[in-house]
Amino acid sequence: MNYIDAHVHVWTDQFDRYPLSPPFQESDMNPRTFYPEELLAHAEPSGVDRIVLIQMSYYQFDNTYMLDVMDEYPGVFSGIAIVDWEAERPDETMLELAEKGVRGFRIYPTDKPIENWLDGPGFDRMFATGAAHNLAICPLIDPDALPALSVKCDQFPDTPVIIDHLARIGEDQRIRDPHIDQLCAMAKHTNVMVKVSAFYALGEKVPPYDDLKPLIRHVYDAFGAERLMWASDCPFQVVDHTYEDSIALIRDRLDFLSDADKEQILRKTAEDFFFPV
Repeated sequence: MNYIDAHVHVWTDQFDRYPLSPPFQESDMNPRTFYPEELLAHAEPSGVDRIVLIQMSYYQFDNTYMLDVMDEYPGVFSGIAIVDWEAERPDETMLELAEKGVRGFRIYPTDKPIENWLDGPGFDRMFATGAAHNLAICPLIDPDALPALSVKCDQFPDTPVIIDHLARIGEDQRIRDPHIDQLCAMAKHTNVMVKVSAFYALGEKVPPYDDLKPLIRHVYDAFGAERLMWASDCPFQVVDHTYEDSIALIRDRLDFLSDADKEQILRKTAEDFFFPV
């Protein structure tokens, strides 16, 4: 099957080697650890043999643990790092990490007004570097952050952008049509992709997640399978639900997907970007 999970976090309690970044503390870690071997024990029975690691916020800009896991399992893991976009040259850090196998960079709103969350020279440098070197900018956002992202995509049309978790539509359990429309409107930017992921956190939050089918159908109609990639968002997916619950929604329960669509969403989109030959 050779499926690819496009969004997973790992972390360790080896604090001497991998210290937490303030203000995070040990009490924030839930579960306390999530090692790559635990992850693979969940993934492999569902036919997943390659995975994209996302830098865990506990470590902020120190991507060492993620990079060490990538090195320990060559060919199994790709990576999305976090860099300090308020630093003078985040673009240089991006290129240093790209040399180590990183293919994307997570960004998210902080304390700016949401309409201005992408303002600043650091983000401009990041988007320009993404365009020049085919490195993805990966926003973790709610729908209210999409308008500013659309403006930035107009400014940098060649930058690959991968939106996490269906823009978290339905995180408060209500899946609103205007939010769906906002996300689908991003399809006009030809280098924008979407992770169809984190089902445990959206809508009714109950397997088999059938309430998410209309949302996914709208996004599929807008972007096409070639710009969608499935992801579990482990370990959070397996705290109260199972890994199989997540992948089964795409593999078994969406009758509007052809076999070729399923192969695209479950493997090929992520493979083409994160595991290039």
